[in-house]
Amino acid sequence: MTTKKSFSMLKKFEKMIVVSLIVMMVFVVLISTIELAVLIIKDIIEPPRYWLGIDQLFEIFGFFLMLLIGVELLETIKAYLSESVVHSEIVLEVALIAISRKVITLDVKTYEPLTLLGIAALIVSIGLAYFLIKKCRSNIGMIGDSSEQKGIDHQDN
Repeated sequence: MTTKKSFSMLKKFEKMIVVSLIVMMVFVVLISTIELAVLIIKDIIEPPRYWLGIDQLFEIFGFFLMLLIGVELLETIKAYLSESVVHSEIVLEVALIAISRKVITLDVKTYEPLTLLGIAALIVSIGLAYFLIKKCRSNIGMIGDSSEQKGIDHQDN
């Protein structure tokens, strides 16, 4: 078997795995969305009607953020399938959503102060990384635009 042929087979296998991951992720997100809708309706219908307690809100928000993580993971898998590249912004977005979910549902009284400080440092570092990557990409886009403009300016002369 030649190297090209084995590489081609490996690429086909990889694409098949990614497509199956997308199908499974779509199924999980769909089922979870239905489950969230049932949970919200059930919480609203149960007495006291039309009133959600703090515990119910935390459960719903946690569920909602978990669904958002699923959607972002789906976006990551789609980007990988179409471009064969994992976008670091999407990965960092998923990480920020996941840590935000943890913070929202966190019972502060049960954790040591050093653990809370570590979570805060993690949020700041992921946020900073996201900001720097976005800034870098926008600067690269601006440099590309200005060099294209210079090429146009030189053609006019």
